[in-house]
Amino acid sequence: MEDQIGRRRFRWGTALAWGPWVPTLIGLGYAFRGVGNSKATGLAAVAAGLAEIFVIWGVGAMFIGQVLAIVLLMRTFSSQRWMRTIFSLLSIAMSTLMLVLVGLFLWAAWYESHVRYIGVH
Repeated sequence: MEDQIGRRRFRWGTALAWGPWVPTLIGLGYAFRGVGNSKATGLAAVAAGLAEIFVIWGVGAMFIGQVLAIVLLMRTFSSQRWMRTIFSLLSIAMSTLMLVLVGLFLWAAWYESHVRYIGVH
């Protein structure tokens, strides 16, 4: 039994330790490819590619965190603990609002890049 817990902790620890490297390496690849395509040099060219991937990573982490928070808070409803239920409802409402704001941000970013690409004003 204790060996299974140790293996589970090892797996989660390994996944959490190596998980952030996947988008970081993808971002570095985009940055260096952008440097090669535009013949740009310097730290600013690499920083732009990294900033793009960190924004995507941050938005994704926030989205997943808010959805997980809603799921966990929905499991805490109890008729005996009305104060906790009210606070859970308030927290779920705030998480839902955050998800709406993230959705609006993603739509606005897509719309702005799409309109600029097509050239429609």
